[in-house]
Amino acid sequence: MNGVVKEGSIGEVLFKSQIITEHELRAALEVQKVSGCRVGEALVRMGVVTQEDIDWALANQLNIPYVRLKKENIDPAAVARVPGALARRYNLCPIFFSGNELSVAMADPLNKDAIAELAKATGCQVTISVGLIREIREMHDLLYGPDEHPPELGFTSAHFSEKVLAAINGDLSGGTLLNHLLLRVVQQKFASLSLQPIGDQVRVLARVQGGAVELGWLAGTHYERLTERIRRLAGLATAEPSAAGGVLNFMWQGKRIPFQALLMAGEGGEYVTLRLHVSAPQLSGIDDLRLSPSKREDLLALAAEKEGLILFSGREPEERSRLIDLFLDSSQGERNVLLIGERLGRGKRRFPRLGGGRCGEGTAAVISAALAHDPDTLVIEDVTELPDFLAASKAVMRGKLVLAGVSNGNKEAVLKQLLHLTQKNFLIPSHLKGLVACRTVLLLCPDCKKPYAPPAEELAALRLATAPREYFRPGGCPVCDQTGYREKKYLMDVIRFDKGLLEAFEMIRDSSEIIRYLKDNGYRGITEEGTELLERGEISPGEYVASIIL
Repeated sequence: MNGVVKEGSIGEVLFKSQIITEHELRAALEVQKVSGCRVGEALVRMGVVTQEDIDWALANQLNIPYVRLKKENIDPAAVARVPGALARRYNLCPIFFSGNELSVAMADPLNKDAIAELAKATGCQVTISVGLIREIREMHDLLYGPDEHPPELGFTSAHFSEKVLAAINGDLSGGTLLNHLLLRVVQQKFASLSLQPIGDQVRVLARVQGGAVELGWLAGTHYERLTERIRRLAGLATAEPSAAGGVLNFMWQGKRIPFQALLMAGEGGEYVTLRLHVSAPQLSGIDDLRLSPSKREDLLALAAEKEGLILFSGREPEERSRLIDLFLDSSQGERNVLLIGERLGRGKRRFPRLGGGRCGEGTAAVISAALAHDPDTLVIEDVTELPDFLAASKAVMRGKLVLAGVSNGNKEAVLKQLLHLTQKNFLIPSHLKGLVACRTVLLLCPDCKKPYAPPAEELAALRLATAPREYFRPGGCPVCDQTGYREKKYLMDVIRFDKGLLEAFEMIRDSSEIIRYLKDNGYRGITEEGTELLERGEISPGEYVASIIL
């Protein structure tokens, strides 16, 4: 299989046993990538194999006995040791009990949590066999009686048929619910979908132009399993900070449709937003930024600096760190570079990263300790906090080149902070070499954008001296996968602190005056480029305010 599957995996066992073909296995792996299910489960869904085939392969793979269950072969003493609720929860069936050893058949012998809980509940040493889930559930009714309260996901909605609701509620992992919700977003052209924990329930709300549609309510009992599934599909670790985002793929009509998944810690569980994802251009070099000749020249000039402070501004730490990595890739010559920050170091060039925990927790101490190793260049993920900035400034004063991120939203805010630090004698202006910032804007799909007349308060928020003649907003069509947008575009600020700007910086004490000085000298940055896009009808007023003004 040339590395398609791991040695000893279920897929390999089934393939080598000639139960499945290589083509069927590759198709199952594609389903697994999209749905997050196991390969065996994907093969059963596709109708390629039966559950019995999977159980046999699993037993073969793990060298675990494979058993067929009959009531007359079940030890009553074993049944008495295992609570029925626990047996049903983990799809297991007691077989026999002797001394302190309890033997059970399980549909999923890899479920370590189930084995640990069973051992704790019974006080026994547990041995495992593989059993058919169908037979295990039949044994539950025979050994413990009918389940009067079968577990359900607890989703209620007036927007789905009874048959669909039954399928959704029968899948406690939340996978069926997630698939139906994403399908509804695509079919109904919803702008986004939110899962909103409120008390012990979760409201499912879809956003449409001009309002929202409540799709239903979900019991909070199994909500954590659903959010864990979303995290896994979006490539997010289970132990993330309070806010995280990624991209998960949904397969519909043979087409992979990407969704942006945003999660934030909330009371009662994680607040989740899912919306169709518009990809930004891949960045493999600075040419992918599509900069003007003058900005490209300024960026390369900054990349050639050997000492001083270059700041990288941006609200999103991932995008800011990616920009720093791209900048490092464009630098010339061999230098002793040390990275400080978890998100750095994903570019083409490889550099050592120092410890010290998540950036922002003891960053100043790590910077000070790093100087003892005499690096040429220190690259720091975030120096927004004053102690971190002061530690970075000390490195600059010792003749180092420091590339550092700051979380300020725009160049005026960064310049205002730099002026304040200069006045407090925390920064020597001549150490400043440059300021680089990057933002992305969503370009409207030309095939479905709609004319739009903004209300007076929205026009005021644009802060434009002269308003464009015509405005547009997103629509949604097959060409743009119903998103209303054709692509993301990078907008850049690249400001070099040359002799003229440093002189102005020394004399001017207001950031807006510095911005005016730059404009008077022909500088065109993010704001100017964004305004041109708005005037040409390539971005919406809302996108202009959200991505340029705020």
